[in-house]
Amino acid sequence: MRAAGAPEHRFRIARERRGIIHATSEAHGSPGSYGAPWEMARMPGEFEIRADFDAISIVVYQAYCAEIALPAEAQQRFVPPFSLGRMTWIKPSFLWMMERSNWARKPGQEYVLAIRITRAGWEEALSQAVLTAPQKGVYYDHDDWRKQIDQASVLVQWDPECTLRGKSLPHKSIQVGLSRQIIQRYVEEWTLAIENVTPHVHKLYNLIQSGHADRATASLPRERIYPLPPAIAKRLGII
Repeated sequence: MRAAGAPEHRFRIARERRGIIHATSEAHGSPGSYGAPWEMARMPGEFEIRADFDAISIVVYQAYCAEIALPAEAQQRFVPPFSLGRMTWIKPSFLWMMERSNWARKPGQEYVLAIRITRAGWEEALSQAVLTAPQKGVYYDHDDWRKQIDQASVLVQWDPECTLRGKSLPHKSIQVGLSRQIIQRYVEEWTLAIENVTPHVHKLYNLIQSGHADRATASLPRERIYPLPPAIAKRLGII
């Protein structure tokens, strides 16, 4: 139930989509590709942000235990025992979150939350991000990277994207770590809505296990390439 005074913006999760995911089937050995039909012909770049977003907001995922997830769902914001004093990681890739949480079956990650935040907040975080590993063309040298990461309020880590069955793909998925210097803004200013998508996660997992991966694929959130200002893209090692 939505808390009183909570934003009216509603999630457009898979079962309410106006379109469907366009993906090749893993049964044919192809890794799968998300997004609009015109994206089917292109190969994903190594570093791209793929996400469910609209003109003002973007969906990120986190997985928690019941003690954190259920109050957050009820209050439509993170409340104690969620900690503002430690780094929290947000991920826009649904399938990467499924791999990380083992489809909401990993201890302490039994509840998957889809958090819709403002694009302004998302891009503000990315504009402050430092990569967790030095990358040529982003930093002058190792010392420059070390100095920046020691002072970073936001970290970005690129990990292999995952298929429906958890296989690693050659292109990367972004994780964004928000430190205690900025996490309060995530909680109090950027968050628009929180949805507990765990029942949908369980449904998809059961479809996969029962041999209906095609139906599970058709019910995934629609993720598209997120457009970034050039300065932010360069900071993340994308260009």
